[in-house]
Amino acid sequence: MKFQLSFTALFSQIQGRHWWLGILVWIVLIAPAQASVILRVAIQNGVNQVKVGSSTTAVIKDGSGRALGQLPAMSAFYAQAAPGGVALDKWRSGLFWIEPTGKGFVYINDRWYRGRTLVVPTDKGLAAVNWVDLEEYLYSVIGGEMDAAWPLEALKAQAITARTFALYERQRQRNNPIYDLGATPDHWQMYKGVMSETPSTYAAVDGTDGQVLTYKNKIILSVFHNCSGGHTENVEDVWGSSEPYLRGVQDFDQNVSECNWVKTFSPAEISADVPDVGNVQQMIPESFSPFGSVTALKIIGDKGVKELKREDVRTALKLKSTRFTVNKAADGSFVLQGHGWGHSLGMSQWGAYNLARRGYNHLQILNYYYQGVALAPIQVK
Repeated sequence: MKFQLSFTALFSQIQGRHWWLGILVWIVLIAPAQASVILRVAIQNGVNQVKVGSSTTAVIKDGSGRALGQLPAMSAFYAQAAPGGVALDKWRSGLFWIEPTGKGFVYINDRWYRGRTLVVPTDKGLAAVNWVDLEEYLYSVIGGEMDAAWPLEALKAQAITARTFALYERQRQRNNPIYDLGATPDHWQMYKGVMSETPSTYAAVDGTDGQVLTYKNKIILSVFHNCSGGHTENVEDVWGSSEPYLRGVQDFDQNVSECNWVKTFSPAEISADVPDVGNVQQMIPESFSPFGSVTALKIIGDKGVKELKREDVRTALKLKSTRFTVNKAADGSFVLQGHGWGHSLGMSQWGAYNLARRGYNHLQILNYYYQGVALAPIQVK
């Protein structure tokens, strides 16, 4: 099935809040990227159909690289799971490549992306994977993960951490035949395509081109978070692992209002998130990290007891952080009052913002949050 796309929709996504970006977009399209690393980013995965297209005429290829035909510019088509592979308009194949001509963008589901698209069957349906140059991927990620209006030195720090994280995941997923990482921040990084690109994200990425963080000559797990609420954590207190560069440090995000939160649970809501305990009667923080985060939370119900540990405390209850206090209200509900947003490991984004505003450069920021690391050029094997 074919749908007509409009240039208005394309440019409204590219521009977003930054109305002036439209006058620069064609300059960006002809600017070559410096890096040669290609990332495979799963935009959709495990779906029965996905809408795809291109801003320019696109060549459709099968798994052998043979050209099957063309998709017209600014038209969207549904790729659907079919016996033996994928159905796309009049074609059937084991998989499809969608490759824009010129400097076109690809369209996947509801957003525009650089690079090309691979639509491939999986055991759960279809995956639509954006094959994109690493540096061009970062143009989008920086604007998705950090406010593009923040100081350039904070954006540069984000660029290096994001580049390092992407390559770490690429290496970790090297046996995955389909993708290196996804496009959401729950496990990966926020990747919205061209809609989150701005001149400041270009400057941050280009100004740190090819630079990554290493520890003993190996790319690090350069995780980051929104804010820690005053102090980052040691990795063993969050994930139980032992990365030596993820050590807790005094933070610079204590006075950020966005990082203070309150969440109220009824006993039934807690029971829904933590099954098998029945009607919840008590929530007791049992142990804490050296910096005040809850590392063990006991939940006592009329049918059983459950102890959540480390990061499960945050994820099971869908909390912003594990730095909180618990109070029981007169109506039996539980009121959690906390500070921080995220796992509190590695770089605090709000901390980077405040350090940059104080005049610290991106290297000083990174050296503060990641202990004993070195800056190195990309070396892809």
